Amino acid sequence: MADQAPIERLLTEIAQLREHCPWMGALTHSSLVEYLLEESYEVAETIEAGHPDSELLGELGDVLLQVVLHARLAEERGAFTFDDVARGLAAKMVRRNPHVFRPDGSLQEAFPATVEEIVRKWDAVKRDERPERQDPFEGIPDAMPALAKAQKSLDRAARAGVELPPAETAPETEEKLGELLLAVVRSAHAAGFDAERALRGAVRHYQQGIRPDQAGPDTAPS
Repeated sequence: MADQAPIERLLTEIAQLREHCPWMGALTHSSLVEYLLEESYEVAETIEAGHPDSELLGELGDVLLQVVLHARLAEERGAFTFDDVARGLAAKMVRRNPHVFRPDGSLQEAFPATVEEIVRKWDAVKRDERPERQDPFEGIPDAMPALAKAQKSLDRAARAGVELPPAETAPETEEKLGELLLAVVRSAHAAGFDAERALRGAVRHYQQGIRPDQAGPDTAPS
C-alpha cells in the first residue's frame, strides 16, 4: 500500500477494518452519529481555543474518518461510494458558485467584487435547485442546539425579508454577550427552567408564526 495515494490508502484500510475488526464491522450509520457530533465539536474547540496546528490536523482527520466510514457503509450496501461523495461535492461547488466557475468547471474571466453580490448569486442558485421550498426555515435540523438553531433561523429570516423578533440592545463586545448569555442561563437554572428547552420552544414558535407567503424573493434554504 506504500505506493497508494493517502486517501486511497485510507479507504483500503477502512475496508479491511470493516472486514476483519469485529468492532468496526458492527458499526452502523446510526451508531456513528454520536461520534460525528463529538468529533465536530472537538474541531470547533481546537479552533476556538487556538490549539496548535498539529492538534487541528489530528481532529480534522477524526472528522474525515467519520465521512469515510459512512461512505464505506453505503458502498457495502451498493448505495454510493466515497468517490461519489467527492464527485457530488465538486459538482455542487461548481453549480453553487457561478461567480467563480463556468458550468464546465473552468474559471470565469471576472469575479464579483462584493460579498453581497456573491450571496445573491448563491441564493438564486439554491432557489433554482429547490423551487418547491417556500418555507425559509426548511432544512434547519430540529436536533441542532437551540442557540445555533436560533441564530440560523434569524439569518434565514433576515435573508428572506421576513419579520424579525424584537431585539434588545446588543452588548458592546462578544465577550460581554457571552457573559449575558451565561447570566440568563444561570437565572433559568435558579428558577428551575431548562434554558435549552425554553429557547428551542421560542424558536419553534417564531418559525411557526412565519407563513411561507411572508417570505420575500431572497429566501435561501441551505
